Amino acid sequence: MSITLLNAGWIIPMAAGTGTLEKHSLVMDDQRIAAVLPWAQAAALYPGAEVVELREHVLIPGLINSHTHSAMSLLRGVADDVPLMDWLQNHIWPLEKQWVSEDWTYQGSLLSAAEALRGGVTYLNDMYFFPTAMARAAIDSGIRAGVSINVIDFPTGYAAGPDDYIAKGLAAYGQFKGEALLDWTSAPHAPYTVSDETFIKLRELAEKHDLQMHCHIHETQHEVDESLKQFGMRPLARLDKLGLLNERMIAVHMVHLDEEEIPMLARNGVHLVHNPNSNLKLASGIAPVTALEASGVNTILGTDGAASNNRQDMFGEIRAAALLAKGVTQNATTVSARTALEMATIRAAKAMGRGDDLGSLEVGKLADVVAVSLAALECRPVYNPEAQLVYVAGREHVSDVWVNGRRVLKGRELTTIDQGALLDRTEAIVAAMKAGA
Repeated sequence: MSITLLNAGWIIPMAAGTGTLEKHSLVMDDQRIAAVLPWAQAAALYPGAEVVELREHVLIPGLINSHTHSAMSLLRGVADDVPLMDWLQNHIWPLEKQWVSEDWTYQGSLLSAAEALRGGVTYLNDMYFFPTAMARAAIDSGIRAGVSINVIDFPTGYAAGPDDYIAKGLAAYGQFKGEALLDWTSAPHAPYTVSDETFIKLRELAEKHDLQMHCHIHETQHEVDESLKQFGMRPLARLDKLGLLNERMIAVHMVHLDEEEIPMLARNGVHLVHNPNSNLKLASGIAPVTALEASGVNTILGTDGAASNNRQDMFGEIRAAALLAKGVTQNATTVSARTALEMATIRAAKAMGRGDDLGSLEVGKLADVVAVSLAALECRPVYNPEAQLVYVAGREHVSDVWVNGRRVLKGRELTTIDQGALLDRTEAIVAAMKAGA
């Protein structure tokens, strides 16, 4: 038995019905949370425990980035200030065809894992090629990952076609199945890149292996208009017809929704990933979060990839989600600080099918814990720690992170990754790309 006490100034458990606890200790017993108690009581009950003093910090559950393309950190900044389809077709896809490989994907995924951990993110729900590379990067860095069996209908440097993508994804799933840090998703890229036949195969794959699904949907008005021309229906109606809109579906972006689609999503239990900063940068629009909240849709948060955001910064997404909703509706009460935090923690865990283990600091759950320092002058005074995290603090105030009870960030320093070697390798890859451009 290995007991550790985290003595915190504040703990925000994020469990339903809980508020902020002051001067409490979070007790970790190996991989799980054993207790949350006042300082004195914890010290008396666990006299031989390791003690970590965090008395000017707030503890929160590890943040969950519900949608990203981790390897694309190597493409950060290659094509800024262009709309989505131009960005994809004329910049990103040609570069990926030329450069993406197992090693390239591993290095980019490791870079994103390092950025994520330094920003308080303990779980990356990824969508990319070469899933074995993402799996290895997650294990090597100590971060959790939702690894994708990613499928697109046209050939890339990774696979020749849908059946090849599925076969390679299933092989990776079989290789890493049972790894404690990994979950897997069945991941059709988008309705405009995946046929009905492929969608059905991926639905059946998800059902057979009890996986969540992960798909870009209704990202732009152009996508919706083209679907009407090609299929005579909007993308969501098409996916509903194919039996994909249910509690397995993690629907990403969902910017362009009509009044009938929002209650349909709620009825079917679809989870919706709001990516506010990426959608703003690519001029895709703003998801109708207040209407989604009113209908009871489980709305969560993601960064999208570093090539389109360009920050893998969940504190930035939490803040943007709260502020955008207020500005768009001219209603200061919508998407409170608490709601925005839920979108990145307890709600996201539910979407990933991990609500029993992750997303809140409760006894029996896995010890994915983030310490955020509120000691700096720009974080003072502290009246409401929840609001302080959303409207004041940033990822630069994250000091320590535990995943599965393992300390992967200590005093802002990564414990699992050689940061200098990572940066050297990143620069070498970028230099080769620039030379070959």
